[in-house]
Amino acid sequence: MAEAERIIGTPDTPGAGGAEPEQSGVEGTVEGTGAPAEVPRGRRRVAVLFTVAALAYALDLVSKLIVVAKLEHHAPIQIIGDWLRFEAIRNAGAAFGFGEAFTIIFTVIAAAVIVVIARLARKLYSLPWAIALGLLLGGALGNLTDRIFRAPGIFEGAVVDFIAPKHFAVFNLADSAIVCGGVLIVLLSFRGLDPDGTVHKD
Repeated sequence: MAEAERIIGTPDTPGAGGAEPEQSGVEGTVEGTGAPAEVPRGRRRVAVLFTVAALAYALDLVSKLIVVAKLEHHAPIQIIGDWLRFEAIRNAGAAFGFGEAFTIIFTVIAAAVIVVIARLARKLYSLPWAIALGLLLGGALGNLTDRIFRAPGIFEGAVVDFIAPKHFAVFNLADSAIVCGGVLIVLLSFRGLDPDGTVHKD
């Protein structure tokens, strides 16, 4: 997890990794000592992260409950002709049905991602990063819930997928949240924006 934090880039101190982070207030000195006063940093975005995560998780959970109750063991529903349909599938693999022989490994990876994001939250000052990490967290929690509570057993459960585009793998809203969060992180990294709000130039 320490390596993951290093790759994402969340320095503990202001000024690490590039330009100075977003700040508020006026720099001065501590009264009576002449020592420089600490400049307050920008507002942390923890609330945004967990709000986005909760929304993504709730939408995924509700959609799966509806699919299992109304669509499983029934004929697929055509949404846009042959191009898009809803079809209940139990997937023991990773996102989009890959790696069905490694269910437990993907479960451990999802749990590790959640722990890393929770640790990064205390250093989070960037709004775009908060949204991206919130999508990742919500999606990981959504699929992890399936792996823990659904058949065939704890940590081996099959994820409920139901969105089936033509000529593409079947997936769910958690997969979509994970992909969107990942794409946003790549874009932010290319722009040089770090989770703590600093901007660096290579």
